[in-house]
Amino acid sequence: MPIHPTAVIDPQAELDSSVQIDPYVIIDGPVVIGPGTRICAHAVLSGHTTIGQNNTIGAFTSIGAPPQDLHYKGEATELIIGDGNLVREYVSIHRGTASGRGKTWIGNHNMIMAYCHIAHDCFLADHVIMANLATLAGHVEIGSHANLGGLVAVHQYCRIGDYAYVGGLSGIGLDVPPYVLMEGTRNQMRISGINKIGLRRAGMDRGTIANLEDAFRILFRSPQTLLKDALFKLQNEMKDCPEVQVMVDFFQSSRRGVAKRTTDD
Repeated sequence: MPIHPTAVIDPQAELDSSVQIDPYVIIDGPVVIGPGTRICAHAVLSGHTTIGQNNTIGAFTSIGAPPQDLHYKGEATELIIGDGNLVREYVSIHRGTASGRGKTWIGNHNMIMAYCHIAHDCFLADHVIMANLATLAGHVEIGSHANLGGLVAVHQYCRIGDYAYVGGLSGIGLDVPPYVLMEGTRNQMRISGINKIGLRRAGMDRGTIANLEDAFRILFRSPQTLLKDALFKLQNEMKDCPEVQVMVDFFQSSRRGVAKRTTDD
């Protein structure tokens, strides 16, 4: 196991024999690290943190620190990180709270760029990109293939749906539906359409994208139609399109409310 002599490793830690530990790393507590993962210089890993295989944890990161929650009393909560993630320098990811999920969860093949923060009890699915200085408050959920621009700030308990793209310098206080493009107009963030470029890059076929565009028009560009009626219409008329049904389910399960403003407002 290539461990630099300046690293400090807690005896409770469990490291695969192929893990690489760079200079001045500190591992404090029952941290578990899977095969092929590299921990870069000056990173600090702590608590009940489990990291899968083939990850890169960048320099000066803080991984598994206690949550910034006034109700936290030192409970043995968790941080779980999957496989193939790239976590760049100065990122901070906190473990969960006893009153929340009990864990913070990072899926597979995500890119978390420099200076990002992921707070307690957050859930990131797979293939998520968070650009520099994107920040998640507690209990945020990010769907697969979602993309957050630089300096995005997401309010606690908000959700960002699958394949959604959120432009930089945005503050998110409501749920962002799957598949949409959210862009800035002066000081307002507005949903402007379906994230067609992202969907094409992900290999989604033209027919499905066309169905999502039709669903978008019904949900966002039909002011004469009540939301419940629009959802009912999509449930019945587009029931054979799983992606449209994902969007319907997202609206129906929202607790904070879904962002609906468009550039036509």
